[in-house]
Amino acid sequence: MDTYPISSNSLEIYYGINGTQLAQQYKEHLSDFNQWEQKEHSTDWLLFPENMGEQLSIDETALSNGDLYTILTNKSAKGKKGALVAMIEGTESEKIINVLKEIEKSVIESVTEVTLDMAGSMNKIVRKCFTKASRVTDRFHVQKLAYDAIQEIRIAYRWDAINTENELMIEAKGLKKKYKAKLFDNGDTEKQKTRAKILFKKFPDLEKAYNLTHKLRLIYSKTEDKDIARAKLAVWYNDVEESGFKSFNTIAATIYTHYPSILFFFDNRSTNASAESFNAKLKAFRRTQRGVSDMKFFLFRIAKIFA
Repeated sequence: MDTYPISSNSLEIYYGINGTQLAQQYKEHLSDFNQWEQKEHSTDWLLFPENMGEQLSIDETALSNGDLYTILTNKSAKGKKGALVAMIEGTESEKIINVLKEIEKSVIESVTEVTLDMAGSMNKIVRKCFTKASRVTDRFHVQKLAYDAIQEIRIAYRWDAINTENELMIEAKGLKKKYKAKLFDNGDTEKQKTRAKILFKKFPDLEKAYNLTHKLRLIYSKTEDKDIARAKLAVWYNDVEESGFKSFNTIAATIYTHYPSILFFFDNRSTNASAESFNAKLKAFRRTQRGVSDMKFFLFRIAKIFA
């Protein structure tokens, strides 16, 4: 229980024990929870400077009941022992900056790169604390904006198709005629069409939006050199502006605002995937602890396993 995220109740079936009683015994006697030096402030913050590495990830996660925590992890630990550098309640930048200031300056300055999402608070935290580190905007957050934009266009066309079909059905009913839905080449109705070729023939703008999204993905997946990436992103940015798609305006503004940190991705191709994976592990572990109301004890176990 010191090294693996498992609940005591899950051991009942294998060892014929009382899981609730084991948890209580572990908490009070078998573990060093009562002597844990970070116990008093654990629900507010946890710090493990010894786990600091050159490449970090910062992200936020909700463990339960909407309790948000900002989590700093060491990429080299790959989500295992030694991964957890800091875990701080909330996402308010000033609070997190003040906690991280407790770490020695020489340790902080050893960090060369931090990956993060596009939240302003995260950017401020990294900028203020890790002054010698590159801030790398996670590529998947940028790409998700493009996927959301094309989804917005697709849904708009879908509703148009549904409304048009409803109007034709009402018109046919008024004329006492049987409505017959228009079929495409693959036999689908206008609401059900699935093949890209048919979609793009009917909705050319959708094909243009898809191509913009695909080009962005290729820039990230196929480009190794930062200078080439800079040129390609500039061209892509111009294509977005020329497209006239309102749904892509957010992407254009985001790329303009985060241009340097987006380009830093092409130095080491670092992403926030490790942070997302770590957060998923924490949430899964939290689900096994349903009914455990002592948050300090839960955080103690996290520290035992990941710090």
